[in-house]
Amino acid sequence: MSRRPESERSDWTDLDLLTRDEAYGRLQEEIGLTVSRLAELGADDSAERELLDTRLRALREAAEDLNVQ
Repeated sequence: MSRRPESERSDWTDLDLLTRDEAYGRLQEEIGLTVSRLAELGADDSAERELLDTRLRALREAAEDLNVQ
């Protein structure tokens, strides 16, 4: 039995793809962690707060996209 070289293998053959529900669940976990981290920040952590706010918006948008379709 011959195997295809790695460069020609399809992602589908690996069977490691997430379902939409699994991806949504992971995004929800990450959203929770990000919200917790934001709550821990002090007043002088504005740069990190800005980065985490941006990340949180992106995570929520991705989760919403998964939940709608």
